[in-house]
Amino acid sequence: MPAALEGIRILDFTQMMLGPYGTQLLADLGADVIKVERLGGEWERTLEMLGDLVAGDSAAFLAMNRNKRSVTADLKSAAARDAILELGRSCDVVVENFRPGVLSRLGLGYDDFRRVRPDIIYCSGSGWGQDTVFAKENRPGQDLLIQAMSGLAAAGGRAGDPPTPAGTSIVDASTALTLSNGILAALVARERHGIGQRVEVDLYSTAIALQCQEISALVNQGQDWERSAAGIGQAWLSAPFGIYQAADGWLALAMAPFPKVADLLGVDGMEGLDAWRDRDDIKQRLEGATVQRTVAELVGVLMPAGIWCAPVRTTAQAVEELREQGHDLIVEVDHPVAGRLELIGCPIRLSETPWQLRYAPPTAGQHTDEIFAEVLSAEEIAGLRAEGAIG
Repeated sequence: MPAALEGIRILDFTQMMLGPYGTQLLADLGADVIKVERLGGEWERTLEMLGDLVAGDSAAFLAMNRNKRSVTADLKSAAARDAILELGRSCDVVVENFRPGVLSRLGLGYDDFRRVRPDIIYCSGSGWGQDTVFAKENRPGQDLLIQAMSGLAAAGGRAGDPPTPAGTSIVDASTALTLSNGILAALVARERHGIGQRVEVDLYSTAIALQCQEISALVNQGQDWERSAAGIGQAWLSAPFGIYQAADGWLALAMAPFPKVADLLGVDGMEGLDAWRDRDDIKQRLEGATVQRTVAELVGVLMPAGIWCAPVRTTAQAVEELREQGHDLIVEVDHPVAGRLELIGCPIRLSETPWQLRYAPPTAGQHTDEIFAEVLSAEEIAGLRAEGAIG
């Protein structure tokens, strides 16, 4: 079957998660994504996860760069710039997440690519936007810092605890999804209206947008929220929402009428309590009952009664279950250096144009000659290499 984005070519200057995860989704769906790396490779290749690398590359890099081809080039070289602009003639999309203005100063900005392809789609991802007050202060755009500045970190954890950030780079991942959505929207607009355009996404805007329901309550109800001392799972929700200790582990309990939960668990004396005002008291009383039973026993009582609940598991437990099921979210690839790798598959399912696994994550510059040969002569490529402009 053809791939959904077959025939779409993307020049990808991105690094870390914001860009690469978004472009990997597009690559999974069939786009030809050409990853442009600095000589020696993208910085994230050296980012140790759990204090180590996988055959010389970061596990993080391997996680979000499959189905791409890699070229390495000295972006400060005029010869490399001209060669990359020549590649741009054949591309539909350019994606970058350098600090605002960096690629423009190198002659690889939106206007530079628009001169070689007037209907180009040029997508810029950043931490704070391209022309905001924070961007002008040259603040570093990094997930933890954005969680801190946007209120996300301060909303996590119990009252009295330090602010608690999410257990993964949630803002990076979410902005990668907005990046891919923005590119797809621009591709549809070009097909329908014949126009190219610039697309901009940023971590801070996404972090604020992620809190749309909480901020709606804040500004429209005129009421701020505080974290729960007993551990209600969200600072703005009522009891019994949260994580409860069991005799052998932990149970997650979602939105539910607390009197019904209390009745099922045999907890008396809850009459007259208010789910919001008395949420800490309610949670503590309920937890006095949950700690007496195993997780399996609690699920066995609550689930049949229509109470939304689930065991709290580790990531390793979730992955092992996927393996046992033969689930397509776990895919295997053969890497030229690391050998067999397990990666997380594409979470998008299309009935007629399913995603395909075409390439393992590339080594730095693995496809440099192959890609430039599509737009340059062998002599021109040899000249670039002699000049040190490409790897």
